[in-house]
Amino acid sequence: MLELIYFLDLAYKIITTLIFARVVLSWFPALRHPAVKMVHDLTSPILDPIRRVMPAAGGLDLSPIIAILLLYLARNLLVDLLVTLRP
Repeated sequence: MLELIYFLDLAYKIITTLIFARVVLSWFPALRHPAVKMVHDLTSPILDPIRRVMPAAGGLDLSPIIAILLLYLARNLLVDLLVTLRP
């Protein structure tokens, strides 16, 4: 059970790092590199649904902040659930 908690924590850290990297990379639109495309492809399934529900506010895309917040809440809920189920 502890391994699953560690896995959830690691997955959360990786996904939030990728989202943060996408935000930073968006400041350099002329950058064309396979790693940039990979970061975009990995984060699009998380950010695109949020963008459809919540449009940009005043030209600012707040979907990365919302995504990180939702991921944090989901991680905490799952970890709490696993801790309570632990024998």
